[in-house]
Amino acid sequence: MSRAMVIAKREMSSYFFSPIAYVAMTLFLLAAGLIFWNDFVPVQPAALRNLFEWMVWLLTFVVPSLGMGLLGQEGSSGTIETLMTAPVDEGDVIVGKFLGAVGFFLVLLAPTLIYVIMLRLYAQPDLGPILSGYLGIVLVGALFISIALFCSSLTRSHVIAAVMAAAILCAVTILPWVVTSFASIPELLRKIMDQSVFHRYMDFSKGVIDMGNLVFFVATTAVFLFLTVKVLESRRWK
Repeated sequence: MSRAMVIAKREMSSYFFSPIAYVAMTLFLLAAGLIFWNDFVPVQPAALRNLFEWMVWLLTFVVPSLGMGLLGQEGSSGTIETLMTAPVDEGDVIVGKFLGAVGFFLVLLAPTLIYVIMLRLYAQPDLGPILSGYLGIVLVGALFISIALFCSSLTRSHVIAAVMAAAILCAVTILPWVVTSFASIPELLRKIMDQSVFHRYMDFSKGVIDMGNLVFFVATTAVFLFLTVKVLESRRWK
């Protein structure tokens, strides 16, 4: 685990030298700020539920830009060979990359805490749904990062990795929401679509922490990390 933490620190620090990371952070915070500003009006409930739900859509496009080079950059620069011959195993590499990206994601999310402060100054919000909403966003971000990391392991092209990740994230968030917006779909299909990432996250935004949803996010994240380790292991023997 200590080796993974070394890789995580290196990965997280690399984001602060990446112009793409700053662009993604700026666009995310600008969009989140506009959404909050539109909701921050008199006689409206003091809550962040609408912002939290919009954050899921924003992360669908922001996370692929942050995760597209997690492994692809190592491959294109030739450092993947050096990394794989170092005294670390594939699990250390993947966990380190994942934790580094999650660490930067938390940095990206931190400025939005000012919205909570503003609500506390001008109203009396219920902190329960806000805390559960942030917990849900962290779980969603971790899942999205694991998917982006998996896509990055499949190709050395940053653009292809980003497109693949964005396509998968849209398929598990936006597509089910669009499908369920039609009233005439079969009941079985509706039940399947209700298991999507966005629908599971909505409970968190309402202040409901369901153990089934927690297990879903943690288990799905672990599955994609496991698949990424297997992809990296296959490279070692090529």
